[in-house]
Amino acid sequence: MEYKVIKPDPSLTDFVDSFWMLKSEDNQNKEIIVLPDGRVDIIFEWSEQNPLHVMLMTLDQAASAATLPARTIMFAVSMKIPALEYILDIKQTMNSHPKLLPNDFMGITSDDLKDFDSFVDRISRSMLTTAQSKNIDSRKKKLFEMIYETDGAMTVGLLAERSCWSARQINRYFNDWTGISLKKYSNILKFRASFAQLREGKLFPRGEFFDQPHFIKLIKKLSGVTPKELSKNKNDRFIQFSASTDK
Repeated sequence: MEYKVIKPDPSLTDFVDSFWMLKSEDNQNKEIIVLPDGRVDIIFEWSEQNPLHVMLMTLDQAASAATLPARTIMFAVSMKIPALEYILDIKQTMNSHPKLLPNDFMGITSDDLKDFDSFVDRISRSMLTTAQSKNIDSRKKKLFEMIYETDGAMTVGLLAERSCWSARQINRYFNDWTGISLKKYSNILKFRASFAQLREGKLFPRGEFFDQPHFIKLIKKLSGVTPKELSKNKNDRFIQFSASTDK
């Protein structure tokens, strides 16, 4: 299984976390576990059995089983929350399901899945054109900069104070666009931030966790397993854990 990640151009960092490619050259399907990671993915998938199709994935709130089809290529955009409003204009709810998008979404064709760098360049230009036609609210820009820079460690009260946006308005925004509260979203970011240390076998909480029981409880809640089991990642079944390059 081949995996590659490209970070976005600085002009897109308010909206895009990363671009990634996943290529399975196995002749058999692979059972995997998809973990919550705080990102909303647009996945362009092609396989020998199925033509190109494009899916807008949901903001996962718990681990879920999935199947990676044999001999499949996936190119994807992992987006931050503001992209839902400013790039896609699509709201998600707690009951949202993956949304099938047009096969030529953002001008991408099956030919663009032959070269990952060219794919990133083309879809970046398309997204930038959309973003430049809108002005992001300065309060939202500041809010999300703090959320992502601290991996969800800041309290709602402090975020509200420093972004000059009330906690009530912030939570209303999150519930309106994602279907979850800021606190729940922040916990997902803390969970994702723990991947780097768990890969090193460090099974203890860092500064964003209150204590060891809180750390263990959150890992189990969002992955379904203990920190020790997640760190072992038997058979690479936790796909984002295997592929994560966060430090």
